[in-house]
Amino acid sequence: MKRALIIAPQWIGDAVMTEPLLRRLSARGEQLTVGALPWVAPVYRAMPQVAEVIELPFAHGGLQWRERLSLARQMRGRFDVAYVCPNSLKSALLPFLAGIRKRVGYLGEARFGLLTQHLKNPAKGQRPPMVALYSALSGDADVVADRPQLQLSAHEVDATLRDLTLTRMGYHVFAPGAEFGDAKRWPATHFATLAEQLDLPVVLLGSGKEAALCAAIADPANVRRPGQCINLAGKTTLAQALGVISACRSMVSNDSGLMHVAAGLGVHQVAIFGSSSPLHTPPLNALAKVLWLKLDPAYQPALDCAPCFARACPLGHTRCLNDILPSRVRALLAEACREG
Repeated sequence: MKRALIIAPQWIGDAVMTEPLLRRLSARGEQLTVGALPWVAPVYRAMPQVAEVIELPFAHGGLQWRERLSLARQMRGRFDVAYVCPNSLKSALLPFLAGIRKRVGYLGEARFGLLTQHLKNPAKGQRPPMVALYSALSGDADVVADRPQLQLSAHEVDATLRDLTLTRMGYHVFAPGAEFGDAKRWPATHFATLAEQLDLPVVLLGSGKEAALCAAIADPANVRRPGQCINLAGKTTLAQALGVISACRSMVSNDSGLMHVAAGLGVHQVAIFGSSSPLHTPPLNALAKVLWLKLDPAYQPALDCAPCFARACPLGHTRCLNDILPSRVRALLAEACREG
């Protein structure tokens, strides 16, 4: 059996989108170990084809030679092949230092000599969906954008729900954050209005950095409809957040890591896109509905500026998000739930 090390991306959504690659590798008999940063490791523990997850002791910035050399020594002789998912120089160092003979990855940040098998990065205008981009590392010729699939044990989910005093299918989830910036975030006022209109309570999920954003949604909604919103931003681990999402009635989010988690778990969802594009990073889920005004022929004037992929709207209006009304999201969410 070929022993494979996968160097994981550092973002939650990207980690989810590598699952079809790992499924392919496992199906052809490779034994998978994933090296992942601690904040994405729980995603790989929700992939049954992964035999082991090694949490990498690295932080943002710097090469951290001592830590990399120490871990590389421990890995020597353990693996036959490495698949390097990120494009950075640092991500390719560990397999090289560990002496893994076959090292597969995309040509990226000055790392030609660190890889033994190179894939050329497609030009920006010709990039396939990210799932297919990652799956191409397998070397298979029949790569498509397969749906990522995450699995949680019922015991894990039930324990999370007990800890948080939640009931299966008894709430909706909102994930109003987006790590990249405001140009990917539907307005908090729109989220608050939608929360007041839904039949079940809303659980707000996000990181500690998004606690204030979630409070700006929960506080006004709870004033007008007491107890309607439960703000859990910064109060759950990622593993708990996965459990909360897996047991919800439906989820509304921006284009974010938790959007891809919901897709991987196969829950009803509405994904709202602004500055980014669902043609590149869609929620691959039959129960997902996508809202992107760029694709709406009835929306005028047309959004010729989208996708801009900017952190903040370069034109200062953020029409791509501000003009998506809560009533429209509510209708689409009802449609998604009916179809499921």
